[in-house]
Amino acid sequence: MSLSAVLSADGPSPTPSESPTPRVPSLQDAQESASNAAGWVEENWSTWLAIGLRVLLIVVIAAVLRVVVRRAITKLIDRMSRTGQAVDGTALGGLLVNAERRRQRSQAIGSVLRSVASFLILGTAALMVLGTFQINLAPLLASAGVAGVAIGFGARNLVTDFLSGVFMILEDQYGVGDTIDAGVASGEVIEVGLRVTKLRGDGGEIWYVRNGEVKRIGNLSQGWATANVDVTVRADEDLDGVRATLGEVAEKMGKEEPWNELLWGPIEVLGLDSVLLDSMVVRVSGKTMPGKALTVERELRWRIKRAFDAAGIRIVGGATAPVEGEAPDPTAGVAAPSAYASTVSPQSVAASPLPPPGTTK
Repeated sequence: MSLSAVLSADGPSPTPSESPTPRVPSLQDAQESASNAAGWVEENWSTWLAIGLRVLLIVVIAAVLRVVVRRAITKLIDRMSRTGQAVDGTALGGLLVNAERRRQRSQAIGSVLRSVASFLILGTAALMVLGTFQINLAPLLASAGVAGVAIGFGARNLVTDFLSGVFMILEDQYGVGDTIDAGVASGEVIEVGLRVTKLRGDGGEIWYVRNGEVKRIGNLSQGWATANVDVTVRADEDLDGVRATLGEVAEKMGKEEPWNELLWGPIEVLGLDSVLLDSMVVRVSGKTMPGKALTVERELRWRIKRAFDAAGIRIVGGATAPVEGEAPDPTAGVAAPSAYASTVSPQSVAASPLPPPGTTK
């Protein structure tokens, strides 16, 4: 029998469009799949357990280390603050820092150090966890490095301000309540930030000064201030009497309140600061608390004026007028030629013609 006869006897052949019936998985197939899965789990469970334990250990160590470091930083800052409060201003190099200013500075330093420590510890722990899962960190670190360079280049002013603010706080260049001269602005510090420092000017205005723009800082609230008073008296006054009167004023003021608290030492009569033809300048000086020099100078001038009036000592200004009943000073033209020339009118010059040449007047 031929092949075509056999095919025709079995029936028509299936067309290409007809698909075979899907095979239904049997119970034996399910058992085989479950056995394969169980075997795979049995082969890899030790690896999973090791990875999990390693990740857990890294997280626990990072958390414990972060807590320990933060507490150590807090204790160190508190100890520094207590040590500074126990030492007087002379041992601190003449710095006068109140408790509130010290507390704010300690909080700022502690906050910066704790933030840096947390960033380093948690960042290192995150990289170690990724390395545990066998993730290639080279592309990630390269991308982070490129992004950091781009951000640093684009925000270099911000980075400069931040770093300047950190060093200003760490070095205690100034603090809240200090009166400073920052070059671009001056006034009382009302807030010290890592990027911007706020100053209140003499007129009540608030200046926002970027820390990176500050090239020099003059702190008028640290150490001590000097109150200098220059007293100008007539050249014919008795120097011993002037010195004695000034000494009495200085001694009396140094014993009275509240000036004895504002003064850091006795007021001294330094002596003659300058000698002119018709006057001489005597300088009186004293060390005061920071920011109190102007107040002490005003009070000292008030007392000196009253004491000189009582002692009959005359205080003169830069240009002295002749005393009533005395002849004018013939050297006035030398001492102040402009003032002397102003007293000669054009009419008087015209009324007194010059003598002819070769004759004497």
